[in-house]
Amino acid sequence: MPYIPVEEHLPGITGLLEYRKDSAEPIRNLTQVLLRGPSTLTEGERELIATIVSHNNNCRFCTSAHTAAADLLYEDASVAEQVKRDIESAPVSEKMKALLTIAKQVQQSGKNVTAQAVDRAKGAGATDIEIHDTVLIAALFCLYNRYVDGLATVTPHAPEFYEGLAERIVNHGYTRLPQGYDHLKKK
Repeated sequence: MPYIPVEEHLPGITGLLEYRKDSAEPIRNLTQVLLRGPSTLTEGERELIATIVSHNNNCRFCTSAHTAAADLLYEDASVAEQVKRDIESAPVSEKMKALLTIAKQVQQSGKNVTAQAVDRAKGAGATDIEIHDTVLIAALFCLYNRYVDGLATVTPHAPEFYEGLAERIVNHGYTRLPQGYDHLKKK
């Protein structure tokens, strides 16, 4: 049961963002830029960064949502699962393995990011902006994970919920739907 009153039809982060739209707008905009804006990292790769951070923060809602989005973008339900299980054996590029390692270090503490991890990423072809964006995405998802879990939002169990959420994320991004979310209310 959430610690504050949020709309029942909006579990997880969406209910919190609707609760306080004024603070939600800049967070949504930043997320849209980082995960859907122009980048040399694919949208799927950026979703994997969100997934690994959320997974290691034990945030079930965010892990499920971003795993589903990565699955949809990769058209493969195994990539995110393998990344969560073991980055080094996952079917991603060496550059992504290095960036995901940096994201995992940020998840623990910004001070845990090592020069060796950054050198590895650069050696695998990561650009300075890709390293920057990885750190910022990881930090942003630490915020989201703590926001969702810190207010005890509702976390659906049904995979179908996250599949629908992933379609909304992939097709509409992270900005608020122009029509809002009343259409999600159960009739």
